Amino acid sequence: MTRIRLVIGDPQSGKTIQLELSEQRSRLLHGKIIGEVVDGDPLGFGGYQFKITGGSDGTGTPMRPDVHGAVRKRPLLTGGIGYKPKTHGERRRRRVRGNEITDEIVQVNAKIITPGPRPLLELIEQSTTSS
Repeated sequence: MTRIRLVIGDPQSGKTIQLELSEQRSRLLHGKIIGEVVDGDPLGFGGYQFKITGGSDGTGTPMRPDVHGAVRKRPLLTGGIGYKPKTHGERRRRRVRGNEITDEIVQVNAKIITPGPRPLLELIEQSTTSS
């Protein structure tokens, strides 16, 4: 089992915070899909709610919300996550990952939906000093 790097975006401040979750907390994200709202209490962020916005596996293959399941596929893409066409109307097959978090996922991107009572940086500093 791999540890997951959680990248949290704060829409209010415009900043992102990266932290590595323990294996036990990483397991709490397994089975979640892109677009799902996750409660921050089990992850150590009391009062916060996060929305999963994406991620990638160990090879850098991006997760795509319209590819269902925990698979790697080569769909025909016209643009969006995983492919940026050079000309209008260009399509290509590109390898992308499905929208479900599994053992192969090493990075999960999320954004804050509901902020908690205490600042996020304060909670992170507290959890690293107590561990």
